[in-house]
Amino acid sequence: MVNHTSPVGFILLGFSEHPRLEKILFVVVLCSYLLTLLGNTLILLLSTLDPRLHSPMYFFLSNLSFLDLCFTTTCVPQMLVNLWGPTKTISFLGCFVQLFIFMFLGTTECILLTVMAFDRYVAVCQPLHYATIIHPRLCQQLAAVAWAIGLIQSIVQTPPTLKLPFCPHRQIDDFLCEVPSLIRLSCGNTTYNEIQIAVASIFIVVVPLSLILVSYGAITRAVLRINSAQGRRKAFGTCSSHLIVVTLFYSSVIAVYLQPKNPYAQERGKFFGLFYAVGTPTLNPIVYTLRNKEVKRAFWRLLGKDGESGES
Repeated sequence: MVNHTSPVGFILLGFSEHPRLEKILFVVVLCSYLLTLLGNTLILLLSTLDPRLHSPMYFFLSNLSFLDLCFTTTCVPQMLVNLWGPTKTISFLGCFVQLFIFMFLGTTECILLTVMAFDRYVAVCQPLHYATIIHPRLCQQLAAVAWAIGLIQSIVQTPPTLKLPFCPHRQIDDFLCEVPSLIRLSCGNTTYNEIQIAVASIFIVVVPLSLILVSYGAITRAVLRINSAQGRRKAFGTCSSHLIVVTLFYSSVIAVYLQPKNPYAQERGKFFGLFYAVGTPTLNPIVYTLRNKEVKRAFWRLLGKDGESGES
């Protein structure tokens, strides 16, 4: 067995048995990463510079964009190096840093999406009291709680994972240093780690997702009580972008962390893991910009054009 303090590191296999597929994935990941940088930087810029976007919804959206920028930058450069060349190694320290930050930001996004669902719930179900309930101080507190929970979860989860006695081949059957992949690499008893990840999945995946579903159940009931069709469309339009992002993110997270233990699920999990790490941060700004008139108007105003004429 390799001692857990060994500086030798690990080998990230990815799809090394399919070299042609790796070259295709290199191009896809590179293009996705560039779009992620462009889209999320644009949202951060608009949310900061345009006074009309200084609202709770765009405050949380700018947090999500910053998170996605950090999220992909943590893993994509290493992933591109491994996909392009024969060298697929990552140092023990590099694996530790990647796992810590990846766990930190992934957990934060789970909580932040729940906070955003609460914001949409108040906007639709309590519109007259929205400004009173969702005030700037509460927004800052909720965002701070999301980041703090992510940090605590990473501090709790990362060290026990990397203290496992790993098998001599040191081959991680994945693109990244993730908890499930590192547990599979261990040659020792992983019962504690498996219980830990199961409990963590309940608190950072199942509970937040349940709260989001409850929020959208209440939103749906409130929208259906609106008499005018235009009012219903406007209310659904307020929530649709967030609902799409939640669906994309949680479906990939569940596929990665709650998959059954068999070779087919493990191979399929690689694709979901790739989408989780690269796809969702790319699609998030696209969903919010293409489906959001205020963001598009702010973009045209940033270019010095009238928002209404630019949109048309």
